[in-house]
Amino acid sequence: MYSAHLDTFARDNLPPSDQQPEFLFDLPALHYPERLNCATELLDRHVREGRGDRVCIRAPGVAWTYADLLDKANRIAHVLVRDMGLVPGNRVLLRAANNPMLAACWFAVMKVGGIAVVTMPLLRAKELKSILEIGQVSHALCDAALSEEMELAAQASPGLRHVKYFQADGEDSLESAMRRMPAVFENVDTAADDTCIFGFTSGTTGIPKATMHFHRDVMSICHCWPEHMLRATADDVFIGSPPLAFTFGLGGSLLFPLHAGASVVLLEKAGPPQLFEAIRDFGATVVFTAPTSYRAMAVRGAELRQTALRKCVSAGEALSASTRALWKEATGIELIDGIGATEMLHIFISHDESNARPGATGKPVPGYLARVVDDQGRELPPGTVGKLAVKGPTGCRYLADERQKKYVQNGWNLTGDAYLMDDDGYFHYQARTDDMIISSGYNIAAPDVEDALMQHPAVAECAVIGVPDPDRGQLVKAFVVLRPGNVAGEDMKKTLQDFVKASIAPYKYPRALDFVESLPRTQTGKLQRFKLHETA
Repeated sequence: MYSAHLDTFARDNLPPSDQQPEFLFDLPALHYPERLNCATELLDRHVREGRGDRVCIRAPGVAWTYADLLDKANRIAHVLVRDMGLVPGNRVLLRAANNPMLAACWFAVMKVGGIAVVTMPLLRAKELKSILEIGQVSHALCDAALSEEMELAAQASPGLRHVKYFQADGEDSLESAMRRMPAVFENVDTAADDTCIFGFTSGTTGIPKATMHFHRDVMSICHCWPEHMLRATADDVFIGSPPLAFTFGLGGSLLFPLHAGASVVLLEKAGPPQLFEAIRDFGATVVFTAPTSYRAMAVRGAELRQTALRKCVSAGEALSASTRALWKEATGIELIDGIGATEMLHIFISHDESNARPGATGKPVPGYLARVVDDQGRELPPGTVGKLAVKGPTGCRYLADERQKKYVQNGWNLTGDAYLMDDDGYFHYQARTDDMIISSGYNIAAPDVEDALMQHPAVAECAVIGVPDPDRGQLVKAFVVLRPGNVAGEDMKKTLQDFVKASIAPYKYPRALDFVESLPRTQTGKLQRFKLHETA
């Protein structure tokens, strides 16, 4: 089988074929040639076909055309190959808040046949080190603003051989190297099934998993949900809050706007106040964010009605019927809901505005199949809660991970979500089937937080769960047993919360924290989380 990868690490560590899901390519648009480079299709094509002068990426003080983005991506591609010695198949860590240079770096990695490993800006050195080791990452392009944790991770990761910083001064910066390079680059003739993305997800155990996605997968998610549910045009201006490290953000803030020939606004800070202001100031027409942000922005509904906003997409956490109604009443716009997964790359169940139903996620996106099954994989009748099973043109491929066998069963992807399907074929979210906490659109594994808390000398033992919250979907709640000699109280609570913020990504810290005498355990010492949920 043809591959452009000289570094065969990714292909060598794909799951065995009998552990991979069944892939569906029923839509005509999904019939890809053997050779495919997604950068050619998403970026170079627009310039080649005469649309190079159209605005592509906007940011405060920045407006790049498609030709501008192509120029920068080509120069970075040359830097990767000539200065940094990259060969096709090498992994490249990308680290920045959402900004134009991160987008240019991502396309450069696609062009050279590399594998992009985009990371959350908030991750600490410890978390970066795990990613670097699991992915055997050899190269990194990092925003200078995030250099401190990057340097710490690099010092502890001997396999990371080349690091360059952008938005930096000096001869060693990426921008300085780019100026010495040609503006034309011949994209590597990658195979459609060459891996181009490692998307990391912590799962329920706190041990990161790398999901592997091909060039054809990137194009598949562009040809399914956006074309059939979103139906954006080249005149749309996209904007959103999810980081490009989230596949939800990668699609909504890079892949989908470029596929449509539209433009996108990239914001380094995109909390509800900043997102509202940017929607207004940049004339955004399509927004991607989590229900938490929609609830916060709804109070400015009258002002939003005066903007160009016309399509609003919700994902990242379950959308409640009350949030849908609140947003519709405030803005007059019906939210487009959807569920996706890092393992599936993007949204696979959704609806358009005319088919929205309160409390329902929607129906399978064209190109995908979905059903609700029991523990034995048997399909359940409508109205019965069970496990969500999905298949389509994308699917789970964990990098050398035994958990592949749990996620993929009988050709179906089991997403870890509990759903029911009604008599009309609409899917209704019930809960997570595991201990993943989803708060404000962030996936937080309880063991990550527990591990951080246990590093504090005052903590004897602890347990973390998610508890319902009307604003965030769920809150991270910790139950902590203190060592003798330590005093429970608000001071200790703040000390532990600040400690966690400094140890791991700050969004993971326990906003709720109870001090307890002991944790509920079985006679064999196993933690009884269900009793903590009952207490909460």
